[in-house]
Amino acid sequence: METTLVILAGGLGSRFGGNKQISQVGPNGEILMEYSIYDAIAAGFTQIVFILKEEMVELVRESIGKKLEGRVRVDYVVQDMTQVPEWYTVPAERVKPLGTTHAVLCAKDVIAGPFATVNADDYYGREAFVMMKKLLDGMASKEDACIIPYVLGNTMSENGGVTRGVCRLCRGRLSGIQETHEIHYDEAHSIVSKTGKLTGSEPVSMNLWGFHPDLLADMQTYFEDFLRALSPEELKAECLLPVMVGDFLKEKRIRVKALTSPDRWFGITYQADREDVIAELAALHESGVYPKTLY
Repeated sequence: METTLVILAGGLGSRFGGNKQISQVGPNGEILMEYSIYDAIAAGFTQIVFILKEEMVELVRESIGKKLEGRVRVDYVVQDMTQVPEWYTVPAERVKPLGTTHAVLCAKDVIAGPFATVNADDYYGREAFVMMKKLLDGMASKEDACIIPYVLGNTMSENGGVTRGVCRLCRGRLSGIQETHEIHYDEAHSIVSKTGKLTGSEPVSMNLWGFHPDLLADMQTYFEDFLRALSPEELKAECLLPVMVGDFLKEKRIRVKALTSPDRWFGITYQADREDVIAELAALHESGVYPKTLY
């Protein structure tokens, strides 16, 4: 059975200050998303789908895609403001993308089987893809979904606030999720958000979701409902996967298995994160977790 990794790389990277998805951080100039691809292929994934801005397609094709030839099926999909229903007019002033649910829907015509989503600017660890592959292989219908959450304290940046979907888990399943903004360290190095103090042990979403391809039709309807409710003056609202999953859970339309990753996340949210990521990846190569060169 085909299993697909959908890489969400169409964001603006505004806090980073550029296209963080293609920042070279590995010891041989590797881009961070190459590690997710390497780990996914090792776990048995058979298709890679890149969700990109149009100006990034050829760059990613040349820098990564050619390395994957003969290994897996590779597809490139553009996320832009033309990928909306004909009846919807995007406000001329809008710059921000329409969100991760929209990104996935841009790939609906090429996704070949049960699929997982990842952020291009996050490092997830090898075990996460092994766990995800097993969950995807067990999917039987569109009601089946899954998530690999991470421990909040393992996903923090020392360089600024982050947004995380804080998960509620019950007996190995996701029972709810709350999108939480501006999670950061205070002066005492405690973890806090706009809504109060957190323990750091909370399971959180890093957009490592798994879905059955038959759910894409429901996702399309959800996205269109989002657009219908969107005020023309609202130029930054996004249709996000964690919010969609939370709404589907409330409506009992899906059941979401959850296996928490023990790994420590790292990624590039801010420019200052880049040097930390370079050091982390160098250590992983030196310790033998990854070979001298990935491909």
